[in-house]
Amino acid sequence: MPSRKEEREQLRQHRIAAEERDRKAQRKWLVLGYGVAAVFAIALVLGAVALVANSGGGGGSSSGANINLESGSTNGITPDGRSGTAPPPVKVADLKTAAKQAGCQLRLELPDEGHEHIASDAKTPDYKTNPPTSGPHVEPPYQQADGAYSQMPKEIDFVHSLEHGRMEIQYSPSLPEKDQLALKGLYDTLYAGALLFPNSKMPYEVAATTWTNLIGCKTYKGAITDDAIRDFGKETWGRFGGEPPEAFPFTGPTPANPSS
Repeated sequence: MPSRKEEREQLRQHRIAAEERDRKAQRKWLVLGYGVAAVFAIALVLGAVALVANSGGGGGSSSGANINLESGSTNGITPDGRSGTAPPPVKVADLKTAAKQAGCQLRLELPDEGHEHIASDAKTPDYKTNPPTSGPHVEPPYQQADGAYSQMPKEIDFVHSLEHGRMEIQYSPSLPEKDQLALKGLYDTLYAGALLFPNSKMPYEVAATTWTNLIGCKTYKGAITDDAIRDFGKETWGRFGGEPPEAFPFTGPTPANPSS
């Protein structure tokens, strides 16, 4: 049998070994805790970076573009998140008067070119108006979603949006930046159930369309052109196309009831 002295020494060694195991376990959990904290901190930083990136200006940002994915698809088109210039109050509330003063061509209740659905990779139909106002268009759910875009969507995509009662404000890509921002500011007052995008194919500096209706302006003249577009929206938005805009959810000011 071991002596009492030897027993005490054995107990001391066991205690030392147990304390060493405890210290190693504590270090392990401490290192693991630091690792988890580091991962959490990195996630927070990345989230903050993403939030800043999505809240900034510039054509590539979705913030301020009012994209409504319940109304359709972006189809890979870059949102226009620029901050627009607020428009002045309406001075000319009569559509025909405003269109005449702005030098715009007003074409109402044009022939309906049909409602045929075609594949997303189909060739662009031979539309009879430019920009198009009706006719064959992409099958659901590829209609262009409500929102402001910095690129021109495919015509078959945005024609389908017109069928859903939408209004589309379009402008020449060569329009000066200050005028583009003025139109963006105008759009921001009536974005629900509406789209804004550049159009390099049309013969106008600015145009607005609803199903079977068109106002085309050879020159953007500022406030009076804004009035003509707002009057056009109030008279034609949601009334044509066969599918009420309310069938595709939206919230916010509409062309029929813009914010001040």
